[in-house]
Amino acid sequence: MLNLIKIKYNNKVDGIYIDPPYNTNASEILYKNGYKDSSWCSLMSSRLEISKSLLKENAATCTTIDEYEVANLELLLKETFTGYQIRPVVIEYNHRGRVKSNFAITHEYALWTLPENKDVISRQVEISEEIRRNLRRTGSGSTRAESESQFYGIEVDNNTLEIVNVTEALPSLDSAIPTHLNKDTTMVWPVDDQGVERRWYYGRDRVIREAKEGTVWAKRIKGEIQIHYRQAGKPKMRKSVWIGPKLDASTYGSELLNSLFNVTQINFSFPKSIYAVKECLESLSNSKYAHFLDYFAGSGTTGHAVVDMNRDDNGFRKFSLVEQGEYFYSVTLPRVKKAIFTTDWKYGKALSCNPVEQTLIKYIKIESFEDTLNNIALKRTETTKDLFDDLKEIREDYVLNYMLETESKGSLLNTDNFKKPFNYEMDVTTDSAGATERKNIDLVETFNYLIGLHVKSIESNIERGYVRVEGTLPTGERTLILWRDCDKIGYEELNKYANRFDLYAKENTFDVIYINGDHNLPTAFTVDEEDGEIVRSLKIRQIEPEFLNLMFAEEV
Repeated sequence: MLNLIKIKYNNKVDGIYIDPPYNTNASEILYKNGYKDSSWCSLMSSRLEISKSLLKENAATCTTIDEYEVANLELLLKETFTGYQIRPVVIEYNHRGRVKSNFAITHEYALWTLPENKDVISRQVEISEEIRRNLRRTGSGSTRAESESQFYGIEVDNNTLEIVNVTEALPSLDSAIPTHLNKDTTMVWPVDDQGVERRWYYGRDRVIREAKEGTVWAKRIKGEIQIHYRQAGKPKMRKSVWIGPKLDASTYGSELLNSLFNVTQINFSFPKSIYAVKECLESLSNSKYAHFLDYFAGSGTTGHAVVDMNRDDNGFRKFSLVEQGEYFYSVTLPRVKKAIFTTDWKYGKALSCNPVEQTLIKYIKIESFEDTLNNIALKRTETTKDLFDDLKEIREDYVLNYMLETESKGSLLNTDNFKKPFNYEMDVTTDSAGATERKNIDLVETFNYLIGLHVKSIESNIERGYVRVEGTLPTGERTLILWRDCDKIGYEELNKYANRFDLYAKENTFDVIYINGDHNLPTAFTVDEEDGEIVRSLKIRQIEPEFLNLMFAEEV
């Protein structure tokens, strides 16, 4: 998967966080814990090398690991990330201790790769016990109209001043504040002394959470109940030893995961504390627009953490997760969806509805190694059919060094079938027993990733036989990709459709045009200008050879 996205996301990622297999026998996972050191290093090395190219210039990475492979990991990081410093952080994830001989193990490591002579780790925002403020915003950007989602009621017990409820935000600006009928409580809205409807500093979920933690509270001042919070103090450098109850992997890892699902549905052990992962991500970048990558996604803690970060501050962070475990559909994907819907879950049931707005999940399944093997079809020519039957040693050498590469090539990617690209199929493994099912393959999406296209628009009309994609290549070239069913849109039809597809646009012309199948389109055309006719050229590329080259390109 990293190979598939490396062109599109080259120098685009703000931070990489991974929690790879720890190479112990404590649990059995898909990556086969118990690898010999050399096999584990091989597993990691190739992934580290590719992921390095995805980082922005001053971006960092964080890899968590325990004592079994920390030494090997440090050597790998030093070898791969030349020009970077390797810095370890100790994280106490189990204050009770994991029983071993001599010592009860309470910690693991996070190894950071940091660009040399660069101060890239974000500062930790210190919560001051002394600085307290009204939660109602003032000044510019503080009105209800500027953030409708942060205009909601906070219900306070008149006697104890306990925050007992937080309402949903009112549905629209036209919605009036409802009358509060409970005499034992007061509903506090962010309305100032002049009657101006303001908004709260925090989103609803954060108020609920921090009210439980005691960092948001109600206070009576001159007979009026106000909502207060502790203002963040000065930023401070993060320490190299992290301790605290929120880092506990049992409470905020396993128990949190159990609450999201009916316990019997879960097939995943040892998830990280979501707060530990958030701390790592916040250290990598404090930008609300950061893009994080995790290519050992596991149960989806990284995705969950990014969703929560966006919920807390109305951010627009993105995450890219890679996972090959069978639990992806039963744990990883559902977990991220549930996190988007609300923060409150118990036994797999939502206790509230508070979705993170404008959040879209796109997931793709790529061809597995087993799928590749299942679709290999060897095609031997008549001249070589019986050539090596009596020469066993030569025959083995031929099979390994020639036949698998040459005689199977047509079955790995059959470009003849690109004439009907929307019907391209292959045998896909459906279970661990090796059963397969014939399924359609999305050539359009695959090609977009292969060329690193940043898609602007897609027009799909399979019934009429075409998909038209506009976007931009990493080089900045404005690009049009035209996929067609060659039986429906042949030579003549393509020429008729040319203007419909903007192939000969007078303005906003395309720098590159990709088309599948044979065609006889002219590569030059004339347009009328004030000064007369001007000849323009079309840079037309055929999809099939480009697809082949990118799919099977030799690594340099």
